[in-house]
Amino acid sequence: MQPLRSPYNPIHIPLGLVLWSIWFVIIYGGLSVGCAVLPPAPGQGQWTWLNASLAVLSVLTVVALLGLARLFHRAARKDDASQSERFVARLAAGVNLIGAIATLFVTLPTLSLPPCL
Repeated sequence: MQPLRSPYNPIHIPLGLVLWSIWFVIIYGGLSVGCAVLPPAPGQGQWTWLNASLAVLSVLTVVALLGLARLFHRAARKDDASQSERFVARLAAGVNLIGAIATLFVTLPTLSLPPCL
């Protein structure tokens, strides 16, 4: 069994989608709470403090997921890794990349629509 910090540990395979799902719950929970507690004026359109904070959280999440994808991709390219270790690292890199793409896909409507309609 690989140590937990090793990029070849199979526990890292679902990491990207777990991080994406945590981000998803936080962003929509934060949107709901923000709209209930301190809703921005409807005349502001999409340029509100709420959309700005959601955008910052989304950018941080995308950067983290892309960083993890790069880390695992680099680990998969090492010559001293076995075939199964490379498979785990490639799969983890792909899942993190999918999580980053999904984050961007969900963020676009958040940034282009007024938050509290």
